[in-house]
Amino acid sequence: MLKTNKNQLVQIAVEGPVSPPMARFPYRIRTDGTAVTLPGTGGITYNVQIGDRASGWVADHVEPGVSLRDKDEAINGGLNTLACVGNVATVVSGEAKGASGWVTGKHGGIEHVLVWFDRETMEKLSIGDKIRIRSWGTGLALEDAPDVSVYNLDPELLEKIPLKIEKGIVEVPVTTSVPAHLMGSGIGAATTHRGDYDIMTADPEAYRECGLDKLRLGDLVLLQDCDNQYGRGYLKGAVSVGVVSHSDCVITGHGPGVTTLFTSKKPVIKGITSDKANIGYWLGVLR
Repeated sequence: MLKTNKNQLVQIAVEGPVSPPMARFPYRIRTDGTAVTLPGTGGITYNVQIGDRASGWVADHVEPGVSLRDKDEAINGGLNTLACVGNVATVVSGEAKGASGWVTGKHGGIEHVLVWFDRETMEKLSIGDKIRIRSWGTGLALEDAPDVSVYNLDPELLEKIPLKIEKGIVEVPVTTSVPAHLMGSGIGAATTHRGDYDIMTADPEAYRECGLDKLRLGDLVLLQDCDNQYGRGYLKGAVSVGVVSHSDCVITGHGPGVTTLFTSKKPVIKGITSDKANIGYWLGVLR
């Protein structure tokens, strides 16, 4: 039986509107210096969802499902800080009112919260529709693994992940492991309670060697020598595990985004490779 402090955690509503795609400047500069115009962050992305490939789209930083962002920076800060992966999200305005889905990740820089809804709901949603999230999970802790910190994770989703804890070592299912030298944009962030950081894609050979070309949105990945406890940075022996939240990118230093779920400054997190290590299976949206 997984022992956590979930009964002490506060459930609180946070809310945000469906964010429109925005483009102040139409071009993105690829790593080879060429300029391209591509769809990317924001809006309602109909044909990219949890379980789909994270690479190969004709897009840049594309976000699966529905993207939320409030125009008020403080309100959006609360939404991004408190929303947790696996939290229930309910449509509270518009034609799709009453439909529910789940938070699947966060995207830093643009400061979006990403939500999965079924296709029928997606067809009814409009830009600006309000989505309420039952935030639950901030402060979650594993009582039998005090050296492992948990971030951005709904307690009920945690219970569905087949974790094993023995003598303080936490075994977590992951699809692959990523060396620290491939982690890029997002390093140096002051907190991992919000946002993500990217697996760099500029070296195709290194990318393929780690099996990253096969990554799917929603996959759990282990980050070697990555300390995410009070921000994001390199620390030899540290281990983090996160969920792939957005697609790959064309910009230097960027790639599929990873939202932190588990981290430790000590080598007490062990990744167990599984092709089923994807939140879509535990949320019941993949078979």
